Amino acid sequence: MIKRLAAGIFVLSMAMTAVCQHKTNNLVIVTLDGMRWQEVFGGVDEVLLNDSIFNHDRKGLKEKFWAETAEERRKKLFPFLWNVVAQQGQLYGNRKYDNKVDNANPYWFSYPGYNEIFTGFPDTAVNSNDKIYNKNENVLEFINKQKGYRGKVAAFSTWDVFPYILNEPRSKIYVNADVDTLKFNTVALSLLNDMQFLTTRPIGVRPDVITYFAAREYLKEYKPKVLYIAFDETDDFAHAGMYDQYIGSAHAQDAMIGDLWKLLQSLPQYKGQTTLLVTCDHGRGDKIKSEWKHHGDKIADSHEIWLAAIGPDTEMSGEMKNPAQLYQMQIAPTIAKLLGFSFKPEHPVKEPINTIVK
Repeated sequence: MIKRLAAGIFVLSMAMTAVCQHKTNNLVIVTLDGMRWQEVFGGVDEVLLNDSIFNHDRKGLKEKFWAETAEERRKKLFPFLWNVVAQQGQLYGNRKYDNKVDNANPYWFSYPGYNEIFTGFPDTAVNSNDKIYNKNENVLEFINKQKGYRGKVAAFSTWDVFPYILNEPRSKIYVNADVDTLKFNTVALSLLNDMQFLTTRPIGVRPDVITYFAAREYLKEYKPKVLYIAFDETDDFAHAGMYDQYIGSAHAQDAMIGDLWKLLQSLPQYKGQTTLLVTCDHGRGDKIKSEWKHHGDKIADSHEIWLAAIGPDTEMSGEMKNPAQLYQMQIAPTIAKLLGFSFKPEHPVKEPINTIVK
């Protein structure tokens, strides 16, 4: 009897310790559409940098981003990822070390990729970018149903398909996409609302910087516990074959993520209690250099992606250099686990990435 009681106390103590050790109460997810792992881990590509077809500002790009080593180049391009996340968090997907992150879906383009990120299910029926409401339950709507998180989940995207990807009518999470009117009674959000209708639209939708500022001001005013920001310019400029603009947008996105992280650390609700995940929906071609513009199941390498994480429950391991294989479908259960939940929808899901959660 005494032994059973002692064993019960030990189990309870371990459970209480696990609860006490869990520190993530807020989560921010950011995606860089079609951002190649090659630049994330190696900086600007020397071949594309010097190609006058794809780069109309070779001199300017070289002055700003070129260095002799990949380590120097990537720090110039992504200073937040390499000066902050690499020191305090984790980066996955440098295939130089056989550390792999891949799409599990067979299509390697946007809607299937975002479906896989947020549902954990590489559904072969999700096979287009059409504005079709996603039938699969996503982890954001699952979290939005949990006590303490209802009405505290929001998504801001440049691409106007996200209300369908996240099935806004069913999920009941707030999704602001492209030029959705910002119906909020604050000076900053009212100004941003005017700007998004008046600005130029070089990629066909509002610029990423307006998406970012809308998300940032919403966070300051309404304090969501889960925030998703979806950037889009990297993919659009890549498809246009504009390598200098692709690189410029990637650098700007890194700066915006860094600005957001700095803000989070200045606010009591978020400081020391927030995990940030950064990833992409798909890769791009590289085996044939001219195919860097493209992706999809006919383009070699475009299933290859990457993932970064930083937060109070993620060990400071930096760049992961061990051989490993992760898949995009593991992100959804990881999102849930970081907040102390187990995501078990009707469709099958894989195990979370346990190295991201202590």
